[in-house]
Order: sequence, then C-alpha cells, then structure tokens
Amino acid sequence: MEETISLKEIFAVLKKRTLMILSLIVSFAAIAFLVSYFLITPTYQANASVVVNQEENVDVSTLNTAIQSNISLINTYKIVMTSPVILDEVAKEMNLSLSSSELAEKLEVASEADTQIITVTATDTSQAKAAELANTTVDVFQKEIPELMNLENVKPLSLAETVENPSPASPNVLLNTAIALVLGAMVGIGLAFLLEYLDNTVKTEADIEKRIGIPVIGIISHMTEEDMKTNKQYATPADKRQVRREYSGQKKKTV
Repeated sequence: MEETISLKEIFAVLKKRTLMILSLIVSFAAIAFLVSYFLITPTYQANASVVVNQEENVDVSTLNTAIQSNISLINTYKIVMTSPVILDEVAKEMNLSLSSSELAEKLEVASEADTQIITVTATDTSQAKAAELANTTVDVFQKEIPELMNLENVKPLSLAETVENPSPASPNVLLNTAIALVLGAMVGIGLAFLLEYLDNTVKTEADIEKRIGIPVIGIISHMTEEDMKTNKQYATPADKRQVRREYSGQKKKTV
C-alpha cells in the first residue's frame, strides 16, 4: 500500500525542523558573503571598440556589397585580434611578461550581429590595467591589420576609460549571497524530509496507530517526583482523606 503525505504533514515536518533549516540558510549565506567579499580577488572589465568601415571612394551602388563584405570579415578580425601576432606586440608595448595565450585569457572579442563593430573586453584585477590592455590591443590591431590583410578599413570607435570607485565585474557579492540563500533553503528542506523519513522511532500515539493500525485506548503517564510533590501540594482535603482510606484498606488486607 502506497503511503501518502498531506500538506498538513509537510508543514509539520518543516515546523519541526525550522531551526535547522534557518541555520543552514544563514550559514550558507554567511559563507558565500565572506568568501565573495574577502577571499575572492575582485576583477574589473574595460571595453574598447573598433568599427570596420567601408573603403573610401566606394560607389553608392556597391555600398551595401562593401558593408556585407566588411561584416563577413569580422570573424576573421576577431581571430586575428587574439592571435600571437597581435598579442605578442601588445605584451611588448605594455612591458608585460605574459605570453600571448595568457593575454588571450584576459581578453574577450565579440561583435553584434549584422554590425561592423567589434568590442574588445579586457579583464584584470586593476581597472587601469584592464583599460590599458583593451586600448593597446585595439591600437596594435589597427596598426598591424593593413600589413596582415592589405586593408585599411579599421578605425577605433571608442576607447576604454577608467572611473573613480569602479564596481568590480566579479565577484558579484549580492548575487552569490542570494544564490547561497536559495541553496541553503533547498538543502535544509531536503535534509529535514530525509531525517524525517529515516526516523523510525515511535514518539506519539498517532505513530502507534499508524504503525500497527490499532487505536490507542489508554495512556500511562510518567510522573516525576516534582509532579508528585506538586499534586500533593494542591490536593484537596477530600482527595487526601480518600488516599488515606485507600492506604488503610490496603494495609488491613496485607495484615
């Protein structure tokens, strides 16, 4: 026979394990906040853009063809921009001891669909260095591309700038903390139901009825010495006389 659980039982389990669930939520959020804020090194991003222009003296009738041709070259430009030919020169100009592959990891080159614009995004632990890396990459690319491809249709569109009190691109402390809150709640609720499922002990009359299918008709209460003293203190004279009579009767029978 399949066991079913009601909504009332679900809330009862959650209420029973509320302290544990809240503890896990707070712990996960605190750990995520502390790790994101104190242990993870913040990184900054800077963007620079170039535009692939049509060649000069292009006839109006062939303008669209020239634009489409430039757009089709953008994927090639993106690969060239992160190639050792460009990045080795970037490292040389910036006096960096990084290889072209290490520099490539700091760069992301992207383009909007059906546009002639290429955006270079540089990432570094310093915003000033990120901006310098993005701008230098664009500058070197503009100088080298005419010789590499016999083209002179690349011009800078915008350069990276530094700002005061920049916000790091990573880590996102608030986002990480929010994710940890949700994760802590999920783990806490899941653990609460797992513990409830593994708990086979009998604690209440309802547990007995549920396990053996027989209704409970009586309960033997456990009384401590404190309970007995309290009951004796608040007992009425009639209750005391009744106890004495019962005690006397038991004594006579014993004799």
